[in-house]
Amino acid sequence: MQHQQAQISWRDGQVPVSDRFDDPYYSLQDGLEETRHTFLAGNGLPERFRDGFHVAELGFGTGLNFLATVQAWQEVGCPGRLTFTSFEAFPMAADDMARALDGFPGLPGRDELLAAWAAGQFPATVAGVTLDLRLGDARETLPAWPGRADAWFLDGFAPARNPELWEPALMAEVARHTAPGGTLATYTAAGHVRRTLAEAGFDIHRRPGFGRKRHMTVGTLT
Repeated sequence: MQHQQAQISWRDGQVPVSDRFDDPYYSLQDGLEETRHTFLAGNGLPERFRDGFHVAELGFGTGLNFLATVQAWQEVGCPGRLTFTSFEAFPMAADDMARALDGFPGLPGRDELLAAWAAGQFPATVAGVTLDLRLGDARETLPAWPGRADAWFLDGFAPARNPELWEPALMAEVARHTAPGGTLATYTAAGHVRRTLAEAGFDIHRRPGFGRKRHMTVGTLT
C-alpha cells in the first residue's frame, strides 16, 4: 500500500495510539465492547441486517469495528451478503494491526483480514463479508465513491485532534452516500459535530456513551 503509514505508540503495551493525532485507536477500557455499544447498537445492529446490507466507515484503524461487525453478522445467521466499505488515510502496518488485534483473539476473520491487509488487494472477502478499503484522504475518496451505506460508523480521531474528518463538506458527503432511512453512529457528542450532521440532513440524537464517555451521537437520514 503506497500510502503514508500510521505511526503508532503503545499505551500499557497493548493499546495502539496514533502519534499523528495523539489519540488511542480504541477505548483503554474495552475496545470491543466500545465498538458493540457505539457502532453496532448505535446503528440498530445486528437487528437491521439483511441480504445486501452495506456498512461504511470513516477510519478503518485496527480493523476492530470490521471484525466485530463480521462476528455480529455471523451470529445472527443472516442469509445473503454483507459489504463493509472503509475510508482510511493512514493505514497501519500489518504487524501493528496484528499486535492491536492480539487482545481480541475470539473474533472470526482476524487471520483472513491480516492476510488481505498484507496483500493489499481490495475488495477482499473476509469470513464471507466483502471488505472494500478506500485508501487516501476521505475528502477526496468519499465524493468519488459510487456506493451508498445503510449504516455509517464515524470513527475518525477526536474532532479536536482530527478536524478534517468532521468538516461540514465531508459530513454532507456522508449524507449523500447514505441510503434512504440509513443511520450513523459515532462516539463523539461534540456540539459542532452534531450541528454539522443535522445540517447535512440527519435527525440527530444523543445517547449514553461507552465507559467514561457520557454521551455519543446517533442519527437517521431524513
